[in-house]
Amino acid sequence: MRFRAVTMAGLVAELAERIVRRPGWCRVAIDGPPAAAPEEWSAALAEALRERGRAVLGVRSADFWRPRSVRYEQGRTNPDAFYEEWLDLSGLRREVLDPLAPGGTGRVLPTLWNPVTDRATRASYLELAPDGVLLLSGALLLGAGLPLDLAVHLVLSPAALARRTPSDEVWTLPAFARYADEVDPASVADVVVRVDDPKHPAALVSRLADS
Repeated sequence: MRFRAVTMAGLVAELAERIVRRPGWCRVAIDGPPAAAPEEWSAALAEALRERGRAVLGVRSADFWRPRSVRYEQGRTNPDAFYEEWLDLSGLRREVLDPLAPGGTGRVLPTLWNPVTDRATRASYLELAPDGVLLLSGALLLGAGLPLDLAVHLVLSPAALARRTPSDEVWTLPAFARYADEVDPASVADVVVRVDDPKHPAALVSRLADS
């Protein structure tokens, strides 16, 4: 794979221009482990899109985790459970992604479950403008059949991922290794960004060139 050096600001601008060319709602995933800072990339892209006149709603996948009783059924630090069970995929589809499909209602629930309090957030539904953009950020989002219009994958080498993962989250590394092996997200994402050095990202040339 051939990558070219980019700046975060420059790549975000390219992505924003690509998105605003699309009519109607656009469902965008910013996929990557916490060490890759997908929420930071999502926030930067949201700002760029708003500057271009598009309404944006940011949603974190962590706000659609399942209840603690499900997440911790096999133990608090089980990487297979983290990979297979933590994210409420059906909730994300039902409450966030399906309403923004062609002919959908446009009514989106921004949060479903608070993983800290382990309670429903009781958030109110929001209605996204007809040309609005949904930015879904988080880990392990690809390869599960989520209906997306654009997928950005932030990739780290195994060494960089291990180095930048906090010690209390090292137990998740086998899950990300399994994700890379079973899903190969770099092969299915529309845009792939290598972020081993967060100050000097690099974009996969062939994917970035696609319209």
